Amino acid sequence: MTDETGQAQTVAPLDWVTRLADEVLAEARHRGLDEKIVCASGISPSGPIHLGNFRELITPHLVADEIKRRGIDCEHLLSWDDFDRFRKVPRGIEGVDESWEAYIGMPLSSVPSPAGSPHASWSEHFKAPLIEAMAATGIEVREISQTEQYRAGVYREPVLHAMRDRFAIDKVLDQYRTLEAVEAARQKSTGKGRRVEAAPKQGKALTDEQAQAQTEAERGSGAATDDDGSDGKAGYYPYKPFCSVCGTDNTTVTAYDDDTHDLTYACTKCGHTEHVNLDTFTNGKLVWKVDWPMRWAHEHVLFEPSGVDHQSPGSSFVVGKDLAPIFGWERPVGPMYAFVGIAGMAKMSSSKGGVPIPADALEVMEPTVLRWLYARRRPNQSFDIAFGPELQRLYDEWDALNRKVADGSAQAADRAAHLRATSTASALLPATPRPLPFRTIASVIDVTQGDEAQTVRILGELDPANPVASTDDLRPRLDCAERWVLGYVPAAERTIVRTVPDAVLLGSLTDDQRAALRLLVDGLDEHWSLDGLTHLVYAVPKIQRGIDPDAKVKDPELSAAQRAFFVLVYRLLISADTGPRLPTLLLAVGAARVRSLLRA
Repeated sequence: MTDETGQAQTVAPLDWVTRLADEVLAEARHRGLDEKIVCASGISPSGPIHLGNFRELITPHLVADEIKRRGIDCEHLLSWDDFDRFRKVPRGIEGVDESWEAYIGMPLSSVPSPAGSPHASWSEHFKAPLIEAMAATGIEVREISQTEQYRAGVYREPVLHAMRDRFAIDKVLDQYRTLEAVEAARQKSTGKGRRVEAAPKQGKALTDEQAQAQTEAERGSGAATDDDGSDGKAGYYPYKPFCSVCGTDNTTVTAYDDDTHDLTYACTKCGHTEHVNLDTFTNGKLVWKVDWPMRWAHEHVLFEPSGVDHQSPGSSFVVGKDLAPIFGWERPVGPMYAFVGIAGMAKMSSSKGGVPIPADALEVMEPTVLRWLYARRRPNQSFDIAFGPELQRLYDEWDALNRKVADGSAQAADRAAHLRATSTASALLPATPRPLPFRTIASVIDVTQGDEAQTVRILGELDPANPVASTDDLRPRLDCAERWVLGYVPAAERTIVRTVPDAVLLGSLTDDQRAALRLLVDGLDEHWSLDGLTHLVYAVPKIQRGIDPDAKVKDPELSAAQRAFFVLVYRLLISADTGPRLPTLLLAVGAARVRSLLRA
């Protein structure tokens, strides 16, 4: 809903977003804070930023947006972890081959982009599609590049602070290293991985195989698996320099002077040794488990969710509870979110190429539909996103929800999800002005093989009393349906209309079948609309049995006759027993061609 200025307003819905926003504001009061509320996301552009990563972004967006709806100053930060090390070469990335192995250990912002990319670096290449998707889905953030932050010396004081308090940091981490060691030993002894579930159990439960695959994928992705700085033989240091010669972080700090801030490191890759001073040296970063709580304190973050890899025993979010106070802050409210999968695909991992990203989803989903997928489920509920036939059902559900919201019959939770899908605190999201059923549009595009002029002509005939005035009224849904049919429907499942009549089948028809086809053909002109043809195809078997065409009859024999009639028409039109909804198919084929194919 909007006010007189057109701005979206809240209706105080009771949903998971409201509850998290309440929790964040309660936390601010508990801490005695009277300042802007900060919600944060952190994404490592190490590869395709897929639809699972998108949950890291949209969860704090929705919470920050709810806080803004209440008139409270709130900001959503997106921290690009582009100063993370390049861990491995993702498979299946176009323009990338084994030569990228040479860049392993360098910051993502220093790795060349895939061949042919217009972007200056690996990180910029993978940021770009997400930035476009954010604009399309109404997600507003303040972007922070960790490369820029570190190299500009923004974190100089926190780095010196961490080095000064390294013994306290090491003591905290050591407690959790024991937990991790125990867990590793347990897994080794049982031969099984830890079962990963959101707690409490919500949504779709994972099988043991799925849970193990998820664990392996998440432990091997992004900064969550960084060492904690305990690998140095000269003592514990939470800072990792990038080598000035080879550019990698295969370095070990060998000495540090607390008074002068002089640091010495040795590179195990190229053998380079160097003496630097942290008052001026900026080519390095804190190890992840220290870096994250430092940034909470630096940005005053009150809300930041994370995946299961960050919240398992001894992991970064758990450890951060004890490390954040060292930097003068407390760990933020941080729910764990469950994974998002693709129906028919294994657990998504950004270390693999070819996984669907938000831009792929927006090719076939209206932005409001994509937002709705995430808004309607609690963060700890896992779910799948389907690009196959289930997409048509998703649009049906979305259109049904729109009707219920419009007539006031929607439940409170559904109204809340709809509100968050269709608007933000500052604006309504664009929507298709004339949202014809997605499956109808897709069927027409299927039959016309993407011919836009034919498609628009047919769609304009769906409702002669209220014809479509312009193709603009059908967009973006028209474009989504076209991309889905042409890009996701297998060729074997496409509808091919016959070019000539099936003489053999026509010659074998019974008198009743011929009569049924005459009733259909003779009624085309009078019933040439979607509703009219729907009435006609169901009426033909009734008329043949002396039943009033408008009568609602539940009769197994009539139902069987209707199915047999439909199969006959499908076989004559497309040489198959099933296909698009018959009324839509008739409209798409056109009256003249239908007559030519059905006349016995």
